[in-house]
Amino acid sequence: MKANLSVHYSNFNWEKKMAEYYQLTVENREKIGTSEAKSLRKNGKIPANYYYKDTSNINLSIDEKELNQVLHSGQRIFEVHLAGETQFVMFKDIQYHPVTDDVIHVDLMRVRRDEKMTITVSIRLEGDAEGVKQGGVLSQIMNSIDIECFPTDVPEFISLDISDLVVNSSKSVADLIVDSKLTILAEGDQVVTTCHPPREEEEIEVEVKEGEEVEGEAAAEEGEEKAESDAGSEESTE
Repeated sequence: MKANLSVHYSNFNWEKKMAEYYQLTVENREKIGTSEAKSLRKNGKIPANYYYKDTSNINLSIDEKELNQVLHSGQRIFEVHLAGETQFVMFKDIQYHPVTDDVIHVDLMRVRRDEKMTITVSIRLEGDAEGVKQGGVLSQIMNSIDIECFPTDVPEFISLDISDLVVNSSKSVADLIVDSKLTILAEGDQVVTTCHPPREEEEIEVEVKEGEEVEGEAAAEEGEEKAESDAGSEESTE
C-alpha cells in the first residue's frame, strides 16, 4: 500500500531541476476514419485525440517528426495551444505499428496547472559509490517512483547521491532529497539501490583445487599400497 511520504528537503535551487516544457504543435482534424488516418500518415502527420474530464474529445493531428522528437525528449508534460489558450498535456496512450514500430496514433490528456497530479519520474544515481571502489557491485532496485505535484513542478528526474554507499549497505526512498513542492508516494523503507560484495569465485576455485589434490594424494597412497601388496604376493609365490 502506498503512503504519502514527505522526505528530506533542502535549500537547493530546484528551479534548475524542473523541466522546461516542450511546446508541441497540434492542428485540428476535421475528418475522421481509417482512410483519413492513413492519408494523414502518408503526409507525415499522426492522428491524435485530446481528452479532459467530462468534455468532448477533440480530434487533432501532430507532425510526425516533431512527435518523435517529443517522445525522445525525456519530458512528460508538454504545452499545446488550443482554443486560443496555452494548455498542459501528457500522453495518455501511444499506439505503435505492430511491424514497423512507428507511432500511428496518440491520446493526449489535459492536466491543469492548479490541480495536483500523480506521475512517475525516473531515479538517477549520482556519484561514485565508495563500495564500488572497494570492489563491491552496485545494483539499482528502483528505477522510477510515483510522485504527486502540480504539472509545472514535475522534475525531469529525482537524483540520489550514492558516493557514501559502502559494501553491504543500501539506500532507500527515505534517502531521496526532493523539493517541498513534491510528495513521494512510496514507503520510506523501500530499497532504491544496494552495494553487495562480489561473488567469491576465486575461493571456490581454490577449494576445488585443494579437493583435487586430496583426491590425488589418496589415489597415490592407494596405488602404493596395491604395489606393496602385489610385491608381497610375488615374494610368497617364489
